[in-house]
Amino acid sequence: MTNPLLAESDLPRFSDIRPEHVKPAIEQVLADNRAAIAELTTDPVPATWQGLVAPLERLEDRLEKVWSPVSHLNAVMNSEALREAYNACLPLLSAYSTEMGQNTDLYAAFRQLRDGDEYPRLDQAQRQSVDNALRDFELAGVALEASAKQRYAAIAARLAELASKFQENLLDATDAWHRDTSDPDEVAGIPESALGVMRQNAETAGADGWRISLDMPVVQAVLAHAHNPALRREVYEAFTTRASDAGPHGGRWDNHPIMSEILDLRQEQAELLGYPNYAELSLAPKMADSARQVVDFLEDLATRAKPAAEREYAELTAFASERDGIESLPAWDVGYYSERLRETRHRLSPEDLRPWFQADRVMAGLFDVVERLFSIHITPRDDVDTWHDEVRFYEIHDANGELRGQFYTDLYARSHKRGGAWMATARGRMNHEGEVQTPVAFLTCNFTPPVGGQPALITHGEVETLFHEFGHGLHHMLTRVDAASVAGISGVAWDAVELPSQFLENWCWEREALDLFARHYQTDEPIPASLFERMTAARHFQAAMQMVRQLEFSLFDLRLHVEHDRTAGERIFPLLDEVRDQVAVVRPPAFNRFPNSFAHIFAGGYAAGYYSYKWAEVLSADAFARFTEEGIFNPVTGRAFLEHILEKGGSEDAAKLFRDFRGREPSIEPLLKASGLTA
Repeated sequence: MTNPLLAESDLPRFSDIRPEHVKPAIEQVLADNRAAIAELTTDPVPATWQGLVAPLERLEDRLEKVWSPVSHLNAVMNSEALREAYNACLPLLSAYSTEMGQNTDLYAAFRQLRDGDEYPRLDQAQRQSVDNALRDFELAGVALEASAKQRYAAIAARLAELASKFQENLLDATDAWHRDTSDPDEVAGIPESALGVMRQNAETAGADGWRISLDMPVVQAVLAHAHNPALRREVYEAFTTRASDAGPHGGRWDNHPIMSEILDLRQEQAELLGYPNYAELSLAPKMADSARQVVDFLEDLATRAKPAAEREYAELTAFASERDGIESLPAWDVGYYSERLRETRHRLSPEDLRPWFQADRVMAGLFDVVERLFSIHITPRDDVDTWHDEVRFYEIHDANGELRGQFYTDLYARSHKRGGAWMATARGRMNHEGEVQTPVAFLTCNFTPPVGGQPALITHGEVETLFHEFGHGLHHMLTRVDAASVAGISGVAWDAVELPSQFLENWCWEREALDLFARHYQTDEPIPASLFERMTAARHFQAAMQMVRQLEFSLFDLRLHVEHDRTAGERIFPLLDEVRDQVAVVRPPAFNRFPNSFAHIFAGGYAAGYYSYKWAEVLSADAFARFTEEGIFNPVTGRAFLEHILEKGGSEDAAKLFRDFRGREPSIEPLLKASGLTA
């Protein structure tokens, strides 16, 4: 039988892919790639773009076309067989990646290209691609002695294995816990939107009443709205102890040993490459110059935000005391009383807005917004093979009718699907002999699904999430760069990669934009003026508390990777306590095991880089400030953002691209204003 992962096709054949196809396909492509590279380096490699870089880009592209659908399916349709096949390939891919990064013949060829006559004649994207490749060779240990190279390879393979196991433990721990109840009093206060999901979960499982799970929409609904304090505590404890030694499944999927080993290996990897710690290694390809610069940036924000956060928390505790006689506010009650305070102060709950945000209509409105901004047109296609009935597929054309990108959407939470929201690449843009490959993206969320014949209604926060992830998607798909390694989000400094995503969120708050899609699902009426005013008045509600929480995560992540000492042993939780002493206003209970589910830094790409959200938020707030000055749908301003940021991808230094768009260095003031910390 033909392996569908190896078949030549414009898009992945998802319905044909089986776990047994995965490893043979990967083995075949890796063998083919190795043979091609061996042939390429048998004779002196031509130190030209067409003789060296272009063939390597095609090899990497073929590997991505095989692995990206497998990796995606493992995240959204996880099964034991697929998991086993996925994990079997990780050491193969890690070994191949290390081999390529440490290939001295290829390194010498890239150096020859960089120092040769052709380099000055290459375009900017091609030169950036060559420069990045040389940097990455060095970061992969190409100059190490043989024994050190072997150790580096072993570390890289083990880190890939540990990251996968961390994510598996978290998924299994999330799926394992549930609580069934038939008592209406126990679920009193929970919005009907969440109750419908819980009722549907129970019916699917053959149970009566409601099934409470640890899917994010359910957890958020319980913690924010359940009148039952015992239920709030139970769900909070189950959620914050996932994959740990504590809580209802304590010890069964404990990520703590994995975290310790990851930190040890990262530190050893950094030392092998001559860096004092993993944070400095991580920062080498980023905008920030050093860990010290990042710490100063975060601590400066904390100094500005913490006094306001302390005032917000004092108001909250006073409110809880006056309302219900709560003397000491536990962490599992913070969300509940925050919502009650929001309702009291602003006469607004997130649930009040949900009827105006029907998911399909929000998606159409998102398309309308970006079409106006960037002169593109988005159309659905229903003839594309997908992995689930809820998945949709779309194409993006520009004003000239040129196909610029394609993407899948998978919006709703379900079992065996990784939590959170993300954009991932299915394939990137590449120009091969004049033929441009269209970039393709996966857009994944975990919204409350449609229930009982009703349309899916999402919160305004989920609307922001959708816009955020689509911003990443546009960055990937609207690129004009033909060099694959710096096209779209490839090659973009990690602390700048959140700029387009956070930037696009701003249109969720603008009346002119909301009127394009915020319509009541039953009456088709726009959001009433009085409700919009309450919504915008509540925009900065507890903004300082939210900021110090993000700063807590960022400082913890960075210090964890700066201060880790392999000889002294890890000190994850003591360090987290120190960071909380510095910036936090809400102190979690002793059983809280937040780091055990911090997948961004232990299983994602954000190790020593979680600060990127705040770093890029400075850029995104300042970028949007230009639109507020010139008109939020000003076509000239939209064209400038498209040309300087989205189309350029990673082909130029991120700081230069921002200056080209804004006309100056970034300012922190728009972020402080957007966060309600200045007038």
